[in-house]
Amino acid sequence: MRFLERYIEPIYALFRIIFGLLFASHGAQKLFGMFGGMDGQGAKMGPEGGLGYVAGWIELVTGLLIAIGLFTGIAAFLASGTMAVAYFIGHASGGFWPTVNKGELAVLYCFAFLYMAARGSGRYSVDGMRRGTTADRR
Repeated sequence: MRFLERYIEPIYALFRIIFGLLFASHGAQKLFGMFGGMDGQGAKMGPEGGLGYVAGWIELVTGLLIAIGLFTGIAAFLASGTMAVAYFIGHASGGFWPTVNKGELAVLYCFAFLYMAARGSGRYSVDGMRRGTTADRR
């Protein structure tokens, strides 16, 4: 669709921001009990130092970095790997298909972040401002 080509950068920025903030909200949910917490009643992930706690910090920090477009390639690569691990540890044992094992969200995040890791921060990002240019460099 050639008529949308002029909007590629703003659409990518919106994609990156939305995915980053949604991912960060999962971390805030685990770590601080926000958005209803882990049980809908404000429960936090425990115990501190456990795998879920570490995942919460990765989700929060990488999600915020991705949303603002700072070190997006590195943050997105780490987030993608975290979601791959989450899928195989938490979902794959429930069956092959993500729709059966409830792993669709982990798969979507994994591949969205893998795309962002390859594409970089984009024009509308903190990295773009730091470069002092509107060129999309990785």
